[in-house]
This record gives sequence, structure tokens and C-alpha cells, in this order.
Amino acid sequence: MRFYLFIFATFLFFSCSSSRNKKPATTSFSSTQQQLILAADTSKAMRLYLLNNTSDSILLRRKSVDVIPNPNDEMQQHFIKRLYSTVTDSSSLGVGIAAPQVGILKNIIWVQRFDKEKFPFEVYLNPKILQYSKKKQPCPEGCLSIPNKRGTTQNRAYAILIDYDKMDGTHVTEMVEDFTAVIFQHEIDHLNGIMFVDHLEEEG
Repeated sequence: MRFYLFIFATFLFFSCSSSRNKKPATTSFSSTQQQLILAADTSKAMRLYLLNNTSDSILLRRKSVDVIPNPNDEMQQHFIKRLYSTVTDSSSLGVGIAAPQVGILKNIIWVQRFDKEKFPFEVYLNPKILQYSKKKQPCPEGCLSIPNKRGTTQNRAYAILIDYDKMDGTHVTEMVEDFTAVIFQHEIDHLNGIMFVDHLEEEG
């Protein structure tokens, strides 16, 4: 009997030690990025980076990097939820947002799908535009990172072929049209350090 108790106690000791010493899931976010992400819970909006702020504009003009979809990366999941809280915040009410707009240079965007029932917001990782239609569409645009500035761009493609990763790691390719296509073009521009006002200047 004592022998079995010894074995059981030994098993408990090593089980508890293993769980205590278990390393947290690795993440691709830098320590600075983690501080921004964990500054509040997932229901709280993050600070928007603004083009008219010199230090903010330097980051907004940089290119973002791809991410590996990982449901077990708690930092990634926390950030994605906070990014959603930011775009849907009552003081913002945007139709899309890109990670660089909150100071995180990762290829992650949220887009409101006006081409789907109930206009849901959906998150996309590593989105890329594979093809642009020759047909263009004029579209009034604004930007959360450029308050009180609107303009009508003339060179947005009416339809685009995009591919992206979903949070579960699924890779998708699809054709998007009309206003939703403009939102995708706008947000993917952010991932490349491009702002909608750049298009206005080119067209002007």
C-alpha cells in the first residue's frame, strides 16, 4: 500500500512541476507590440495612429509583415479582438481597419462585408490582391487615421481577386466586387504603407 502511495505522490509532484514549468505559447509579436496589445482587455479600443502625428506617420508609412495563423497564440487572438473593438468603437465606426493603424506592423485587417447578408465584419490574415479588374469605380473615402478628411478616389478597381488566411489556417481565394472591393483595397494599402490621400494626389 505504501508503495502505491509513493508512486501516486511522485506522479502528482511531476505533474504539478510540469504544469508550473510549462512555457507559454510562443508569439511573433515584439515586446513593444505586446505592451500595446495587453494595455487593456479585448473589449477596449486601441489608440489610433494618425498621419498628422510625426512619430505615428513614420510607422504608418512602413510595410507590415505576414503572420502565421495560430489559434493557440493568445497574444494574436487578444490583438485581433482588440482590433475589432477599435474599428467598431462608437468614436470610430469605420468599415475597415488595418493593424498598422494601431501601431502593429502585421498583415491583419478587419473588413465589413457589405456584399454579405447583415454586413458582417470579418478578419483576414495576410491578405493580398492577385488581380485587379480593368473596370474602375469612383468612391468617396475617408480614413480613421486621417480625421476630418474625405475625398473621392477614381482609380479603385471595381473587382479584385484576393487571397488570404483565415484564423483557423485555411487559405482562401475569392473575387470581391463593388464597395467591399474598395474597402479591401484601402486596408491592404495600409499594410504597404499607402494612404488613400496618396491616390488623391496621383489623380489630382
